[in-house]
Amino acid sequence: MTGQEAPGLRAPGEAAAAQPMSPGAPAIPQLSIVLPVYNEGESVVPVLRGLSAGVRTPHELIVVWDFDGDTTRPVVERLVPEIPGLRGLRNDLGRGVLKAMRAGIADARGEYILVSMADGSDEPRIVDGMVTLARDGADVVSASRYMRGGRQDGGPLIKRTLSRLAGLSLHWFAGVTTHDPTNNFKLYSRRFLDSITIESQAGFELALELTVKATLAGRRVAELPTVWTDRAAGQSNFKLRAWLPHYLHWYRQAFVGRFRRAR
Repeated sequence: MTGQEAPGLRAPGEAAAAQPMSPGAPAIPQLSIVLPVYNEGESVVPVLRGLSAGVRTPHELIVVWDFDGDTTRPVVERLVPEIPGLRGLRNDLGRGVLKAMRAGIADARGEYILVSMADGSDEPRIVDGMVTLARDGADVVSASRYMRGGRQDGGPLIKRTLSRLAGLSLHWFAGVTTHDPTNNFKLYSRRFLDSITIESQAGFELALELTVKATLAGRRVAELPTVWTDRAAGQSNFKLRAWLPHYLHWYRQAFVGRFRRAR
């Protein structure tokens, strides 16, 4: 981060290795888009080009890989001269998608930080609308599959079912104002990230943790409808059985916090 580190994002003495930024990148971007990757290879090309063309807010694109031999790295380095604001980042916090997201967030320079997936499942066209909601005061802006106008195309049935049940029950009974708290396609304000310590330990639970913490802290959580499309190439790294207990922890925290506020 510029000038300071948000608590919980990087341990003392640890640093992520940044790659050169493309020519024409904004000096201080308003938005930082963080994309964790794992051997995406050429399949990342349409994703990066789509984000660059579809997002008008001045931004940087930070592609984060765990090791220098990742097949995404040479593709990104080839595209750096072509795509404004694009740069690569080696995650030195430890392997895995959670550490990659944390490394990208820690290295981001924008006032707003968006986490998106590199598999083409997320919609670039709604990003500017998410930024607008953040400028209006939202500290978390969720792309929502489960509100009116949103939907999910494809993906494993059990994963879709659990995600929908968790999201809607948290919305209706735990006071979480987005219908889709588990979706990692989310935008966060820097002021919010600087105010909390990340405790997530595995995988994609980060989005749920940050949404629950924002809700319990009385921060504004907003949402926009999105159409999520399952990846057309490669294989998902989502590990439902290993990560489910971590999701359940933050699910319980949301209800515990709700009952405490009610009392």
